[in-house]
Amino acid sequence: MSTKENVLSVYALGGLYEVGKNMYAIEYNNDIIVIDCGNKFPDESLLGIDLIIPDVTYLVENTNKVKALIVTHGHEDHIGGIPYFLKKCNVPVYATRFTLGLIELKLREHKILRETELIEVDSKANLDFGDINVEFFKVNHSIPDCIGILFRTPEGNIVHTGDFKFDLTPVNNQYADIHKMAKIGEEGVILLLSESTNAERPGSTPSEKMVGEHVEDAIKKAEGKVIISTFASNINRVQQVVNASYKTNRKLVLLGRSMVNVVEVAIERGYLDVPTDMIIQPDQIDDLSPEQVTILCTGSQGEPMAALARLSTNNFRGVNIVRGDTVILAAGPIPGNEKNVSRIIDNLFSLGANVIYGTGSSSGMHVSGHGYQEDLKLMLTLMKPTYFIPIHGEFRMLHHHRLLAESVGVEEGYTFILRNGDVVDIEHSIARQTRRIHAGDTYIDGIGDGDVGEIVLRDRKQLSEDGMLVIILTMSKNEQRLMSRPDTISRGFVYARDSENLIKEINRIIDSTVTELLEANKFQWNDIKRNVKRAVGQYVFNQTKRKPMVLPIIIEV
Repeated sequence: MSTKENVLSVYALGGLYEVGKNMYAIEYNNDIIVIDCGNKFPDESLLGIDLIIPDVTYLVENTNKVKALIVTHGHEDHIGGIPYFLKKCNVPVYATRFTLGLIELKLREHKILRETELIEVDSKANLDFGDINVEFFKVNHSIPDCIGILFRTPEGNIVHTGDFKFDLTPVNNQYADIHKMAKIGEEGVILLLSESTNAERPGSTPSEKMVGEHVEDAIKKAEGKVIISTFASNINRVQQVVNASYKTNRKLVLLGRSMVNVVEVAIERGYLDVPTDMIIQPDQIDDLSPEQVTILCTGSQGEPMAALARLSTNNFRGVNIVRGDTVILAAGPIPGNEKNVSRIIDNLFSLGANVIYGTGSSSGMHVSGHGYQEDLKLMLTLMKPTYFIPIHGEFRMLHHHRLLAESVGVEEGYTFILRNGDVVDIEHSIARQTRRIHAGDTYIDGIGDGDVGEIVLRDRKQLSEDGMLVIILTMSKNEQRLMSRPDTISRGFVYARDSENLIKEINRIIDSTVTELLEANKFQWNDIKRNVKRAVGQYVFNQTKRKPMVLPIIIEV
């Protein structure tokens, strides 16, 4: 369903009722401006899935209207889906300098960099797309070059904040455009879309500077190697690790592909200042004493194949953690990752390491890049929107953000808590939510894009829980009879040598079922497969209370 003429429409294809996979759009007449295109990582129920990205069917069906993709910042949940989107809908990409550097890495990996138009913008840029004019303002976050977006439309001004907090002492001296935000609010904002990640947390988000002080203190006290794990994209934190290591005469080792790549981009583009010859290779660690080495690595979220997980089991070639080393987790676990992070912390303690972990004041090694309640209220107060859509959060976060909005002056009933695909239409300065567009998840498995759906996942789940039985039937096409006894192969169900009686009875049931069908002149192979599957499945469930996948295969001779 497309937008009616002269109606301003706003919708999300990702980022609502979830933290991650952010993708939003503004549409007016024949112009669609897309904001962000991220991914999120699967939970344990999505077996074999590597990434989840937004379903962009609606945008592909309206490719002729899509004028641009504007990216607020370079985190994975805002840029991770871009290569997949551009393969279907190749539009110009507008982003700040550092964000473009990270996007280029992805496009080069997907071999589509040459075909993509990348356009650098900053907070002073002004863009025109038909009836929609776009301006920007700087915000603080946990990655450089973050922007909020102002859309000027015939129906009024719309603001998308991007991810933000208010840090009055930013490490990189990139100060938020608070005066510009206030000016936008004075001009009038008909609709504000603002992130909700920390809408449940009272107070104001601490400054990133606090982390630098604690990191430096911990490195000064450390006697062996220091291993620090954080988000590769948190260049402000990486800079503070560099500064603390330099002050304590330590060399820096980078472990993990994303850490190496992002640091290279940050140095190349001037966002990271690393003294000459400070970075060394992993194979040079043994040339130095332990107190001369800092290792900066990926894996703060407990990813099984990331550097920290491999270090925690001493499975990283050439690099070992020994008793007396200090490991710092300078990042908080994203909800859902706590179990994996705890497992790694246990492994590190078992190696004899001194492990410093925890968020906020408990360790001082991490502060959030997302605004707490007071930050969110300040944004609402500056913008003074007529209507409000909380975005980027689970339902409870969106709900709390709505209450905050009402507490600072947004009228009750003027806030929309949406699901992905819900459309807010604004006409004659009145906003309504009465319709939907197609939205959902696209699963990435290897190089497959959307070829794994619910049926495949259901099969994988069944295989993972109860295994499978492969039944091979050798049959004569001319004589229409079994040429030999059935051969039943168990994988993940039972161990055949320990379950000979069960397998024998299964084969007897198969033999009997096939013979009955042939005697009744039912010779269709599909009928035989269906009846064998039903008979074996029923017997196995009665005997074991399990439901393995039963896969009959007929070989014609």
